[in-house]
Amino acid sequence: MKCGSFYIAKDRASKPQDGVGGWSKHGVDAGLYAAELINNSLLATLIQPLTQVDPMKVLDEAFSKTKAQGSSTACIITLQAGNMLHAVNVGDSRFMVIRRGEIIYKSPIQLHSFNFPYKLGNSANCAKPRQAQLTDGLFDNLFELQILATASKGVEQDLGAEEMAWEMAQLAYRTSRDKAAVTPFMEASKRAGRFRDGGKGDDITVIVSRI
Repeated sequence: MKCGSFYIAKDRASKPQDGVGGWSKHGVDAGLYAAELINNSLLATLIQPLTQVDPMKVLDEAFSKTKAQGSSTACIITLQAGNMLHAVNVGDSRFMVIRRGEIIYKSPIQLHSFNFPYKLGNSANCAKPRQAQLTDGLFDNLFELQILATASKGVEQDLGAEEMAWEMAQLAYRTSRDKAAVTPFMEASKRAGRFRDGGKGDDITVIVSRI
């Protein structure tokens, strides 16, 4: 498996984990929670056999050891023996599986309501790992067919995983700054009665794996 990733922050203070920014109103840097959660997730993977990493156990262990204030969405995906993909996802970070030019699986989005995702954390309205289903800037700004087209073009041009991640991240970033763009976030806002035009400025993280 070849992996590549690209991250575009919405401001200099952002971190490449999706901490929930609403905590800033209470003087809390949610990025600290996300950073501790992802670090604990990494440590949890190291105590499991390389080809048998259970993402649910990883998230459960990481959550139990994360003590910083804040909350975060989460997405952990592992490739196990026999090329079996296993994933755990909480919130509006998402993933999809593309095979031979078709989307064969896409993770469901988890929202309490419009722009209010499920999240892990230490407040009353946060989820627990066991509520997670089998990880926004990309999917808020690009439709699935745009992502599919970019991935398919990358395969045709024999681009590496990192190059494909860069192309998707850049397209999502340009769209996020376009006030006239038609985006999934705009359509979702209209369905919720909010009527927000154009793209949505947000952290954008894209990870591409070619198996």
